[in-house]
Amino acid sequence: MSETDIEPAATVDARGAACPGPLMDLIGKIRDVESGDVVCLLSDAEQSLTDVPEWAEEAGNELLTVEEPDDHYAFYVVKS
Repeated sequence: MSETDIEPAATVDARGAACPGPLMDLIGKIRDVESGDVVCLLSDAEQSLTDVPEWAEEAGNELLTVEEPDDHYAFYVVKS
């Protein structure tokens, strides 16, 4: 996927963390931002590909896109 022009309000770099670490880091950061803000999660854990979309839907947040820039994934989530 190509890089997006989305400007996140915050970025969580959870590369190297084992699941559920990246998701927990994302949840913690989402609590700190305002509704409508975008948080970008950087994760190299394969499990994040299922954990993040499932959590976003359950929590009522919107997963805008998932990118694969290099050796990791970038998840862009809008806080509801």
